[in-house]
Formats: sequence, C-alpha cells, structure tokens
Amino acid sequence: MSKKIRVGLLFGGRSVEHEISLLSAKNVAQALDKKKYDISFIKIDKQGACFSKIAIYKSFQSVDVIFPILHGTFGEDGTVQGLLKLANIPFVGSNVLGSAVCMDKDIMKRVLREAGIPISDFITVQDFEKDKITFEEIQNKLGIPFFIKPANSGSSVGIHKVKEKKDFEKALKDAFQYDRKVLIEEYIQGREIECAVLGNEAPIASAPGEIIPKHEFYSYEAKYLDEEGALLKAPADLPEDIVRKIQNLAIQAYKVLCCEGMARVDFFLRDEEVLVNELNTIPGFTKISMYPRMWKVSGISYGQLIDKLIQLALDRFKKEQKLKTSFKPK
Repeated sequence: MSKKIRVGLLFGGRSVEHEISLLSAKNVAQALDKKKYDISFIKIDKQGACFSKIAIYKSFQSVDVIFPILHGTFGEDGTVQGLLKLANIPFVGSNVLGSAVCMDKDIMKRVLREAGIPISDFITVQDFEKDKITFEEIQNKLGIPFFIKPANSGSSVGIHKVKEKKDFEKALKDAFQYDRKVLIEEYIQGREIECAVLGNEAPIASAPGEIIPKHEFYSYEAKYLDEEGALLKAPADLPEDIVRKIQNLAIQAYKVLCCEGMARVDFFLRDEEVLVNELNTIPGFTKISMYPRMWKVSGISYGQLIDKLIQLALDRFKKEQKLKTSFKPK
C-alpha cells in the first residue's frame, strides 16, 4: 500500500475574508480522500499570530504539501507563498509573482492592458493624492455611474457603486479603510461571467458560469449573507463562439499574469464584447462556490479537482528542486 500524502490545510488569516476561508477549508477537508491523504489543520487567527511562532515552521515540516485556503490579503497576495518558498515546501496555487500581481488590481489591469487583453477603463488613486481627485474629474473620464474599490481586497469588501456626487467622498473614504491604493472603474452594463482555469504549463478552462445579482451589484451581502442575493448559473447560457472566446481569453490572461495551479477569471459580457474584470488565484472552495461548480459541470468532481491541484503543486515543486541554487566558477 502506497504511503499517504500529508496535506496541510492553511486557513483563516489576517483578512476581511477570514470567515470565508474557514468555510472553504471545511469543505476541502471533507472532500479529501482519507485513504489517500492525512490532513493537518494549520489555522491563522485574525491577528496573524501563527506567523509570530516557530510552531508554524514545524507544521510545514510535518507535511508533504500545503493547501493554502487564505482568501484576500496576507494569504492570496504572495506573502504566504513567499514564506512557503523559504520553507521549501510544495504548495497549491500560484507562486509569489502570480499571486501578488493578481491581488493588486491596479498592477493586474496594467499588465493585462499591456498584453492587449480587453479590460474596462480605470483610474488609480493613492492615499496621498485622494484630496486632489474630484467627482467631476472622474465623471468626465469614466462617466456615471462608476465603481470605487480597494486595489488589494476581495469578496466585494469596500466596493461602492457611485451614482451621485453626494456618495463620492463617503465611498472613497470607505475604500481607503482597506488599502492605501484605490481603483475607480467605469461601470460596464453587461452580464457577469466567470471561467475557471486549472493547470501549470498547459492550463485548461472550464465551461463558463454566470452570476446574476439580485442586489445593486454582486456585493458582500449578496455573496455571503443573503441566500437569495444572486443566481449562480453553471454552465452559463451562451453561444458556442462566445464560450470559446471567454475560455481563450481566460487562459491568455492566466498565462500573462504568471498564474499556476488555479484561478477564477471574472468577465463582463457587453453584447458580444468580452472584458476581463479580474483574476482570483485562491477562489472560494465552499460547496456552492463557482470555481468547483464550473469544473463539476465540465466533468471534474470536487474530489478530483482537489487531487489535481495537489498533484500540480507536487509536480511544480519537483521541477523547481532540479534548479541550481549555487554556483562555482570554473
């Protein structure tokens, strides 16, 4: 009988998405085949206390692979990935660069734009210049309404749809509570489409799904607090040519942003125009989350998806171990 793979589930974290991480970790743990895997739970509290103790390194050394289920900052942004690289332990998902670039929506959009991938128009505001920006300036550049969001955050926390001047300063102030850099984006009147990507060097894309919000937009409340806050359709009802276009763009964006393992790519569909909104390198893994749901309708079950992600992490680590880390001149 082959030896079980020891998987460390790393969850919780110093993030506004802490509670979502707990739900995702619970579902991943339930889906792991106990005949194939031994599971260790490594929880980080909201203050990040686990990182201040040597115990976390001991936890890393007692497993064969880490499955980070840390949504948002201090988990999905390259910080934990860097720690795991230093600890020389395989881990599921994107490496340091891909994680960091996708978490910072300003940098992400700049890279996508440079690669010729269609995106919505946006303006970036740093905290030291927030008093210089005016509602009229934004209105002239992006039109009305527009969205304000923290550049580094998730789960729609700190996001506001601004329709009038009286809402502008309040929305900007709230967004700056979560980041020192804020994105202001044009409003796209269209459908919200998502596509799941899986793989390292040769990624594949799932059948797309669709989010149909019943709130003003797909807010935190619509995602997690209101059970009827949005209709989640997988697969989405789309023409075959649009499906192929979305899948091709999802893989293209995934590669351009140096993603590995997995990502959920979010789009806007305006008539037949497909725009990339953002990439999420550690998407939700609850049983109703769109990433596993899209793979399920594409023929990959929840359990098979977890298996594939773990194998991708081990394969990448094996290749990285062959790289030289020392040099002796002749």
